[in-house]
Amino acid sequence: MRHILLATDGSESAARATKVTVMALAGGGKLSILTVEGHATEDVKQFARAEGSVGDAIEGLANQILHQARESAHKAGVGDVEVQSAWGDTAEVIIDKARRDKVDVIVVGRRGRGRLTGLLLGSVSQKLVSLASCAVVVVP
Repeated sequence: MRHILLATDGSESAARATKVTVMALAGGGKLSILTVEGHATEDVKQFARAEGSVGDAIEGLANQILHQARESAHKAGVGDVEVQSAWGDTAEVIIDKARRDKVDVIVVGRRGRGRLTGLLLGSVSQKLVSLASCAVVVVP
């Protein structure tokens, strides 16, 4: 694997996916880290109270998520790291980026910050496994 797309939302499951990804790239390769905001989660609402607006809160939270993931990658010795935040349907944005960048694999956590916590496989990871044109690794 020469190019991995890590999709993260800052959740515990995404943190585990970050660890798996940086271990896989310890020998070299490119890492693209993507976070996608599609709606105002409880985290965003709490952050908005501190930041003053929902737009600032979303941008601040996305930057925080990307910074943490980038730092984990750098600490593990991954040198070629790109970060990006986006807005829209999470699975569609991830699939589009993977296709455009011709990544070898997408890595995601099994469960994100979504409200449907009773499902075994999150709706985003389920959609990625079904629709992505490259391999998808779902980390529990």
